[in-house]
This record gives sequence, structure tokens and C-alpha cells, in this order.
Amino acid sequence: MALNTNERLQEAFSLALEDRSKGYADLVSNSNAILYLMKKKGQFKTFSGPTIRERLLYNESGTYTRYSGYQYLNPTPAELFNDAEFTPKLAAVSVTLSGEDILKNSGSNQLKDIMEEHIMAAETELVDRFVEDLHSDGTASNQIGGLQLVLPTTVSSGSYGGIARSNAIWQTSTYDADTDFTGITQVTSSTVKTIFDNIMIERSRGTKGPDVIVCSQQHYIAYTAATTAIQRIQDENELGALGFTNLKYYGAGKSVDVVLEGGIGSAMPDDVTYFIDTKALRFRYHPDRNFVKFGGKQMPINQDAMVQHIGFFGNLTMNNPLHMAKLYDSDTAT
Repeated sequence: MALNTNERLQEAFSLALEDRSKGYADLVSNSNAILYLMKKKGQFKTFSGPTIRERLLYNESGTYTRYSGYQYLNPTPAELFNDAEFTPKLAAVSVTLSGEDILKNSGSNQLKDIMEEHIMAAETELVDRFVEDLHSDGTASNQIGGLQLVLPTTVSSGSYGGIARSNAIWQTSTYDADTDFTGITQVTSSTVKTIFDNIMIERSRGTKGPDVIVCSQQHYIAYTAATTAIQRIQDENELGALGFTNLKYYGAGKSVDVVLEGGIGSAMPDDVTYFIDTKALRFRYHPDRNFVKFGGKQMPINQDAMVQHIGFFGNLTMNNPLHMAKLYDSDTAT
């Protein structure tokens, strides 16, 4: 017999999830430095409709005119905007309790303990898998388009957001440590600062530019070895205070966090660094499915169990490639 007659257990299960579900979006965003900075800058935004659209300013009016006296001005109409279109994706984890587990822990305190363990396990899985997808190329079934799709190695191939990357204005930048810097063939402690300086200068304009540098283990170790003791002080008011492994980059007139994305189970590619303008990245989510529980308490008609799902409906999008770059090393043995 299914557990649909045990209302007390159902209610306890539901209330435990309801109490925590309000914080799942924060749980996810606080698990990763990129997501944290995006959330802080208001880049978690809703969408409606069957697709996600990002409005792009891709052109100039061409009406800038130098003139004197009665010379003509140039009020010529021009198309300045276009839309990139992204497909929202669904993902969820499920919290499941079998009737046997519930019966073995039927006292109120014991039930709370087992629910806590199952909910914590689901939350950990939700965070870990979403951060993996954040670094993906979006090729897995129903997967969001992660940073390997946003910042590809070959910038002029394929399409992104329904727009061909052969359009130069829709291309991010890529740098090969082995070939793109004079006298440099590797990312090492003696070359990493020069490489970072060049990329930051080339991808910045005025006050705009990358606002976080995200490193694989190999590049982060090289940068750590290159810094002085004073530069290794973490910013305790920001990412360092949240527990992220980060240093500061000082150069090109900017102060930018350098964050480690390698480690146990990391989906960050080896020998890669991303230079990211988080103001150009967005996580677009449906207002009714932003890392919340959904579907109600479900009880299979042929199983003695209770199930509750937690998930999202949305995608990672990008609306300005100008200040985004990928650094990689095509030949680490050189």
C-alpha cells in the first residue's frame, strides 16, 4: 500500500522542503564565483514565452558628422538592434523517501533526520550538476549552453543564440599561449602576468572590460607563483569572504578577481582561463521555476514512496562578446 494514508509524514516532508526551497537560487549562486557575481549584478533575470530573447546593439547609426556653418547633417535611419534567441532548458533533482525508510525512522526526530539527509543530498547534487553545466558546451541532451559554448576556441565557426559566429561582431576572443604572444609559448609563473596584461588591455575599453578572471588549476598555480606576498591577500569583503579561492589581478588600470575553477569534480577544462564580463552574461529563468520545488508530493501508484522535485527552467545567455575572451594552451609540452 502506498503512503497516501499517512498525512502526518506527507505534511512533514512537504513543510521541510517548502522551508528550504526559497533559498535554492541563493544556494546555487553562492556555490560559484561567476554565478555569485552575476547574481550580485542583477544578471539573474526572468523570461516569458517559448524562447529566451536577448536584445543586441550590433550596429552604429553612421550619422556622426563633422560640420561647420550650414553644412548638412546626416539623419539617416539605421537598424541598430537584433535579437539572439536561446532555447530554455529543464533540469531537476528529486528528493525520494521510501516507505521502509520512513517506517524505520517513524519518530518525529528520526523522521526529521532522514529528511534532512535526503534534502541535503539533493541540494548538493543540484549545485554540483548545475556548476558542471555552467562549464559545458551544451551538447548533452537538454543541457544549458555553458562557458565552453559562450567562449569557444574557434570563434568564427557555428552559431550561438541563432546568429552565425561568422559575423565578426558576434565573436568572442581567443588567445593561444603557444602562438599569440611574442616570445611566449607556455603559461608559466614568468609569463602569466604578461599574458594577462595583454588580454586585459585588448579586451577593455574605458571602464568596461572583463571583471573576473576564471582559471583552471594549471593557470591558477602559475599566477599564484607569479604574485608577491602583498598581492596574495584576498579581498575579505567579497569573494574571499565567501570562501572562494581567489587572488587579485592588478594591471591594465584595473583590479580584478582571479578565481580558481579547478578542483575535485570540476568541469573546468585544463589549461584554460576565461576573461569574463559578468554584465554580459545572464541566467534567464522562468519566474515559476527558478530552483524551486514543483509538482507537489508525488506518490507512485505501484511503489511505497514519496517524491518531490526541485529544479529550474532557463538557460545561460550572453549579449555582448566584446569584453569576453578565452586563453588556452594548444601545446603544453612546448
